[in-house]
Amino acid sequence: MNARVSKTPPKASPVWRQSDGKPVSCLEKIKVLNQNISEIETLCADALEDGVLMGCDADQIKQALHELIEGLPVPHDKKG
Repeated sequence: MNARVSKTPPKASPVWRQSDGKPVSCLEKIKVLNQNISEIETLCADALEDGVLMGCDADQIKQALHELIEGLPVPHDKKG
């Protein structure tokens, strides 16, 4: 794993909510969600840095990352 150091200050963790809007109260679930977001942020920052170092446009890389997230299917979606 790449050990790059983030140059941005840590962000406040969101209040994780259930689909009905109620906050998630299980501390272990919150811990896992926060850890996942932190890991994703690090991976995205690494991808952005790599792309810029290879001469790619930063805005295009960010747009590709946005599209990737927006295109993720919702697992176990109760709506469909």
